[in-house]
Amino acid sequence: MSAGKHDLIHEFPEYKERIHQLKTTNAHFARLFEAYHVVDHEVHSIETGAVNTSDAHLESRKLERLHLKDQLYHMLNDK
Repeated sequence: MSAGKHDLIHEFPEYKERIHQLKTTNAHFARLFEAYHVVDHEVHSIETGAVNTSDAHLESRKLERLHLKDQLYHMLNDK
């Protein structure tokens, strides 16, 4: 089990400037970014044992994080 955090800057370091730009100029991106951050924090808390939950719940949160990350990645690449 990987207990590392998956914040967007670490996931996509090559997009650091673009992430900052979109967070400040695109309300939809900012909402998705915040949702991603919340879900990532929740997954990290579960994986490190700070929060106890079922494996099914953890997997659903990981899928949600992946879905959000995919949407954010597409927005980062949309010129």
